[in-house]
Amino acid sequence: MKKGNNSNGSINSPFRYAGGKFYARKLILEHIPHHSCYCEPLVGGGSIFFAKEKVKRNILNDLDEELMNVYRFIRDEPENLIRFLEGKPAKKELHHYYKNIFKPESELDRAGRWYFLNRISFSGIMNNQNCYFGYGDKFSMRPENWPRNILRTSEKLHNVELYCEDFESIIDNAPDGSFLFVDPPYFNADQDKFYTCTFNYEDHLRLRDVLRRNSNRLLFLLTYDNSNELWSLYDWAAEIHEREWNYCINRTDDQKTKVKRKGERYKGREIFIFNYKSNTQPYLWQSAK
Repeated sequence: MKKGNNSNGSINSPFRYAGGKFYARKLILEHIPHHSCYCEPLVGGGSIFFAKEKVKRNILNDLDEELMNVYRFIRDEPENLIRFLEGKPAKKELHHYYKNIFKPESELDRAGRWYFLNRISFSGIMNNQNCYFGYGDKFSMRPENWPRNILRTSEKLHNVELYCEDFESIIDNAPDGSFLFVDPPYFNADQDKFYTCTFNYEDHLRLRDVLRRNSNRLLFLLTYDNSNELWSLYDWAAEIHEREWNYCINRTDDQKTKVKRKGERYKGREIFIFNYKSNTQPYLWQSAK
């Protein structure tokens, strides 16, 4: 596929992703320092990567094999993914079929199934026991717009390194001077409802340890739920700030509760943890040109 000339700009994540940082993007981008290598060891939906400009080297990783398989197809074979999705309406019956009956026979089948379910499931939750139909024509991306979404994302992912490894290995092997945006599952949350790959307490401690031992050679911005224990675990960090932002749950059909969500507004409250001085200064990364 020939890549366009606008592959470095800001776009939205191609996915619906529970716990993503879509509504916190502006706050986070204000604190990103100068860098030429960008790394997300727990990329999830990748809202921050897609919102910022690409740099010379970009590394995205997640332990979720199904998620990273979709990323690879969007980057390398977008036309095949589009062809798989062609003509499939966002219907509850098809959601049931692809969730419970369809048996993928290839990596393309896996990628197409995942993308289709993600786009029409409530809040993009892909954990099978909580993956409910949640599509509405007025508030969800329509299937006829999926090809454009995939092609735009493919351009942004051009030359991006994609991995499916444990976060500790990715951080330990990140090049000196890299900037890491790290967005783990919440410390105090019932993750089993949302994610197929979850963190236990030992994983949170491993994350603390690997960031600490690499802190003299890497820059990182870490986002977490506001917990007294986290303040203690990261008391060695350069700065910890409380942050708050508005977000909205768009109206969709929630098949579990049988109610319609009507754009309810909420407050996002988290802490941002830095190992550098976080003076607000927009767009200081080194563009990949």
